[in-house]
Amino acid sequence: MKNFKHFALLFTLILMLGALAACGNAPEDAEGTDDSNSSDSNGESAEGGEAVSGAIAIDGSSTVFPIMEALTYEYNKENPDVNVTVNTSGSGGGFKKSTKGEIDLSNASRPIKEEEKATAEENGIELKELELAKDGLSVVVSKQNDFVDELTIEQLRQIFLDESDATKWSDLNPEWPEETIKIYSPGHDSGTFDYFNEVILEEKPMKEGENTTLSEDDNVLVRGIESDPNAIGFFGYAYYAENEDKLKVLGIDAGEGAVKPNPDTIQSGEYSPLSRPLFTYVNMDSLTEKPQVADFTKYALENAGDAAEQVGYVALPEDKYKEQISMIEDATK
Repeated sequence: MKNFKHFALLFTLILMLGALAACGNAPEDAEGTDDSNSSDSNGESAEGGEAVSGAIAIDGSSTVFPIMEALTYEYNKENPDVNVTVNTSGSGGGFKKSTKGEIDLSNASRPIKEEEKATAEENGIELKELELAKDGLSVVVSKQNDFVDELTIEQLRQIFLDESDATKWSDLNPEWPEETIKIYSPGHDSGTFDYFNEVILEEKPMKEGENTTLSEDDNVLVRGIESDPNAIGFFGYAYYAENEDKLKVLGIDAGEGAVKPNPDTIQSGEYSPLSRPLFTYVNMDSLTEKPQVADFTKYALENAGDAAEQVGYVALPEDKYKEQISMIEDATK
């Protein structure tokens, strides 16, 4: 396992660089890797520990982005001739590209949907699910908010459901301020939005309009919430952990008392129903035909636990990583 401790100090800068990269790189980056299918641009193979080169295109979940960016940062130190591009168009956005064969790996904070699987099959694409870490979807308010520390599932529904008449904090609790609730949410292409919509809103429409901000960029949500004492929002635990000096994470009461997300409650499942797995999906053609993709994917699984913990997520049991590494090795023999 690699030591990722120094990466945590660079995390904020890396997030900014990653956001810039997302704006500046188009899907055509992946197409440019096609002529390196059986060997890298220098004719070198990944077999036998030889150097690899070429391009790898990764897109998808902004929640998984911190893990993948940490892995890329360390991987490039050892493999400077491999150009790994990591973009963040949301889980849905990543699947739109991966099911058409436009990228090599698709990060996701939810499992692939049946309709996405069908699209991949129609296009002759096989995507293999790889679990990287555990996350606790975190509901947060500003540090300036001094009146709410926990919410029930029903209160979350009152805040976020379109069918709810609650628009002010005092509508939830008469002791709370008579101030309009400002909602900050991941966009509709986000797996985090999908997960929240499924387990909290039960697939019903969320409030939208002038008091709701939607963004695929979790840093936009962080900035909006931290500056407004009447704001509330949700995103992956790593983004709270990176900004805990500016944000307050709320305990969520699912019927057995309020629980806050932390590595222990996320791993145990006590932080229910908002604990969830984080994935990347590898294009099996890329895995078997591009040595740089096989090399990076194996490296990612070998080091995902350390990277996840350093950026604020929860590592899987070591056996889970070993099982997936064996699958990668068998597929690339």
